[in-house]
Amino acid sequence: MNTTRGKRAGPGSAPANPAEAETAAAQIAALRDRMGDAIIGQRAVIERLLIGLLANGNLLVEGLPGLAKTRAIKALAKNLDCDFSRIQFTPDLLPSDVTGTEVYHQGAEASAFRFEAGPIFANLVLADEINRAPAKVQAALLEAMEERQVTVAGTTHKMPPLFMVMATQNPVEQEGTYPLPEAQMDRFLMHVLIDYPPVEDEVEVIRLVRGEEIAAQGGADAREPAEPIPQAAVFAARAAIGQVHVAPAMERYMADLVNATRHRDGYGDDLKRWIEIGASPRASLALDKCGRTHAWLAGRAYVDPEDVRAIVADVLRHRLTLTYEAQGEGVSADAVVAELVAQVALP
Repeated sequence: MNTTRGKRAGPGSAPANPAEAETAAAQIAALRDRMGDAIIGQRAVIERLLIGLLANGNLLVEGLPGLAKTRAIKALAKNLDCDFSRIQFTPDLLPSDVTGTEVYHQGAEASAFRFEAGPIFANLVLADEINRAPAKVQAALLEAMEERQVTVAGTTHKMPPLFMVMATQNPVEQEGTYPLPEAQMDRFLMHVLIDYPPVEDEVEVIRLVRGEEIAAQGGADAREPAEPIPQAAVFAARAAIGQVHVAPAMERYMADLVNATRHRDGYGDDLKRWIEIGASPRASLALDKCGRTHAWLAGRAYVDPEDVRAIVADVLRHRLTLTYEAQGEGVSADAVVAELVAQVALP
């Protein structure tokens, strides 16, 4: 197990007045810009990380090695006043290695068991290569994500108020892995796919990393680190996102998208052939949370169809079970979602 931890910050509060909400918007925009300076060519990943953070959800990120998955969440943790913990999932990992355990302390006057918190007790947790650990370890992590607490020896220990897990998967190495069951995949707010950057961005990556190496050696490019964004900005942003208006027609549109994955009559022949099991009500809730957050990040106080369409693939791709026929034809979950969006009428 490999864990790294950062400086602990207080939980903060969520002020709701307009001035503080405006300040929070500026601070979140600064956070996005700083992450963009550290991660070249992955703007969509930065946006999804911020949506997950502000929507109070957890992310499953899938991509080939070297595509800045770990770097992305480290950039978020570096620029936010928070604890950061990294867990390298391996086949010999135990649930207690993640959640913590009771340890017997023997003293001169008294002896007792004390709870030693595991690396899950942090604000931002990177679960690296989650599919390399056995099911029991995965279940322990997912329980903490869902319940926001861990119970050991009959005592419940709460997660910090600011808490997000970013789990990563490697899509090509399947030997010696333990794929997450569909029901457990549903616990993640979004399933984000990372692809190779354009060649122009890759040139910028080379220059960026070269500059970081020079700065690390005390070269001319060395700069003082910027003051981290306070956690209060996240809670203020969440309060503002809670006030984003969702019209009844938009609520119905989100529900129709999810319902069309279950009751496919009237939405073309392809969806009936491709989808075996549709999405759960968690998908509707995720569309609402992510849609409101996307609208707020765009500077709007209302959700429009483009907000939903921007995040619908990330919300649904891990919640659909495709038929053998679809898999045999090489139809991806993203292709199914694209057909779904094309078939469901706009409000």
